Amino acid sequence: MFVVCGEALMDVYVRDSTPTGLLLDARVGGSPFNVAVGLARLAQPVQFLAGLSQDVPGERLMQALRDEGVGTALVVRSAAPTTLSVVTVGHTGVPSYAFHGHGAADRVLDAAALPALPDEARVLQFGSYTMVVEPVGPALRALAARERARRLVAYDPNVRLNVEPDLARWRTVVQEMAALAHVVKVSDEDLGLLYPDEAPAQVALRWLDAGARLVVVTRGATGSEAWNRNGHATAQSLLVDVIDTVGAGDTFQAAILAWLAEHDGLSAEALDALDVPRMAALLRFAARAASITCSRRGADMPRRGELD
Repeated sequence: MFVVCGEALMDVYVRDSTPTGLLLDARVGGSPFNVAVGLARLAQPVQFLAGLSQDVPGERLMQALRDEGVGTALVVRSAAPTTLSVVTVGHTGVPSYAFHGHGAADRVLDAAALPALPDEARVLQFGSYTMVVEPVGPALRALAARERARRLVAYDPNVRLNVEPDLARWRTVVQEMAALAHVVKVSDEDLGLLYPDEAPAQVALRWLDAGARLVVVTRGATGSEAWNRNGHATAQSLLVDVIDTVGAGDTFQAAILAWLAEHDGLSAEALDALDVPRMAALLRFAARAASITCSRRGADMPRRGELD
């Protein structure tokens, strides 16, 4: 079983102006939420661990998790509000986000409120802004450190400077998590923000030296790369008519984990044993999944049968 830890929120799209204001379209979202849904759609057992509000958006998020087959036993409910992320999609389909979430339910979860993990949990997936904000960030990082020796840890930084603008803070957390995680997936955009003077290969090798077993870098339309102790693999992105790229990185992450589950790759030893052709196959599978998401509106991730 996978346990995805992080935030769930409402992505709010501005659709039009009205005589009295704006026409808004609020949709369930959040990077970890998307990864959890993506895993469920790829036929993987998954639980979601997060703080979720008892307000109307929070109830809608809970219903969406149930509808998608994501387990909610590890969700912690509170009276704090749901984070709202106002999304603007540019002419190339690339989104930008403005977060409204100070004191929201996804951020106020602390170590004392973390639920006990089920014995069947094999993989903990972490990522996005909940790893850098208080008090939830320290609680989740401590969970990763505590469980690393007995469960696989996966991490996607998913840097959001409009939540935490301090790049030094992000670098500190990313360095800590890269040493704790067995699988690290990161976009070239995030690497450009975090380490503008280093090539992705330099960062990947440093993270492998620190303790990671597999590092994947996504490059949007130009493809992806992976490194482990056996070498370096690449794959091209698939050519599709892009509607938008919302959820593409989350789909890629879910697909990496699903591929590893299907190929007995969910252990440090199995990750070390991946050869270059199998790493390339993993990247191609994840790229195919992400291309389907890009061809549809919003974070509409593929189901397993669509990838056969």
